[in-house]
Amino acid sequence: MTSSASEQSRASVAVVGLGGIGGAAAGLLADAGRHDVVACVRRPLDRLVVERPEGTLEVALHALTDPAKATPVDWVLLCTKAHETPAAGAWLERLCRPETRVAVLQNGVDHAARVAPFVNGAAAVPVLVYYNGERLAPGRVRFRSVSAHELVVPDDAGGRAFAELMRGTPLRVKPSGDFVTLEWRKLLLNAVVNPITALTLQRFAVFRRDDVHALCLAVLSEAAQVAAAEGARLAADEPARTLAVLAGFAPELGSSMYFDRQAGRPMEIEALTGAIVAAGKRHNIATPLNSALLTLLRAINDAVENEPERKR
Repeated sequence: MTSSASEQSRASVAVVGLGGIGGAAAGLLADAGRHDVVACVRRPLDRLVVERPEGTLEVALHALTDPAKATPVDWVLLCTKAHETPAAGAWLERLCRPETRVAVLQNGVDHAARVAPFVNGAAAVPVLVYYNGERLAPGRVRFRSVSAHELVVPDDAGGRAFAELMRGTPLRVKPSGDFVTLEWRKLLLNAVVNPITALTLQRFAVFRRDDVHALCLAVLSEAAQVAAAEGARLAADEPARTLAVLAGFAPELGSSMYFDRQAGRPMEIEALTGAIVAAGKRHNIATPLNSALLTLLRAINDAVENEPERKR
C-alpha cells in the first residue's frame, strides 16, 4: 500500500517506543479501529490499557519484539526520546521504505535531520506533542489532554496526511504554517519544565514557588533570544507567556525528565537544554543559566550511565 493510498483507506502503522507518548498514541489509534497498528517493543505485549479522565480503555495490540521480523509499513510513529533515536535505528531500517512517512513525536528541533540516517529515504513529519502521557506499568499508560490541540504539524502534505491518519482519535492535530516558531515555543516550555522538575525531583507544583518562577523567567529570557536568532517569531513577552501557560497545568503532572530520573534512566538533555546552548554558541548569544542547567543534567546522566545495569 502506498502512502497516497493509505490516506484514503486503511493504513499500516508501526509505533516505535511505547512509553507515555507512544503508548497513548498506539492505544488511541488502535481503539479508533481505522488502521492496522503494530507496537515495536522490547517485551511481549498483547493488550494495552489507556487511562483517561473519560474512562479507561483496553485494546488488543499486535506487538513485535524483534526488528528482524518487521516489514515495511505506511506510517511509523517514532515516540522514543530524541537521544534514543539511534537505538531505534534497527526498527526504522526494517519498517521504512521511500514511500513510508515517519511521524517524529519527539522533543526538540531538527526532527527530520535526526532520523534521516535510519529511514531509507522515507519522508519525516515533525510532530509537536502537547498531551501528557505517563507510563504507569508495562502495557498501561495514562493520557491527559492539556491543550486545545494534542499534536501540531507543519501545514504541508505530510502534516495534513498525519492529521488524516489521526482522524477519529481524541488526538486533535493542528497544521501550522509557522512550524519553526511553534517548535521553538515548545522548546522554551521544555527548557524549564524538564530541567527544573528533574533537578528538584518535584512535579509541576514546584513552579508555584516565587523563587523558581523568577529563575524560570531568566532561563527563558536567554532561550528566547536564541529562538529569535533561529528564525522563531516570538512575542516580546514570550518568557512571561510561557510561564502563564505552565501555570495552567495541574500541579501533580510530571515531565519526561522527571520520570526518567525517578526511574534511574538517562535523560533527554541534548535535544532540549543542549539544543538551546548549542544554538546560542552558533549565534554568539550567551546562555549562562541554560549552560549551568546543562552541566548539572549531564553530571546526573553520567552517573546514571556509569551505574551497573542491575541498579537501573
